[in-house]
Amino acid sequence: MFVVIYGRLSCPFCVMAKRLAEQLESSGRIDGLRYIDMPSEGITKEDIAKTAGKPVHTVPQVFIDQEHIGGFTEFDHYVRQHPALSH
Repeated sequence: MFVVIYGRLSCPFCVMAKRLAEQLESSGRIDGLRYIDMPSEGITKEDIAKTAGKPVHTVPQVFIDQEHIGGFTEFDHYVRQHPALSH
């Protein structure tokens, strides 16, 4: 599994999502991680909405293997519900 997170470095939920993904990567439970800082990359929520196929109103936005998972809460829930990922 490969995780992509769109976020902002000033966002606490973005930091938590990145930290969770880094833990998964360092323990070998995911194959890789790409954190995209939206302001520095010039990416807007509208850009993410096109990729997700629905409007997004918050950050972070997390994708696993190109599937839109949602924000931090949904990402955390996804990890807990998948035995191969859960702590």
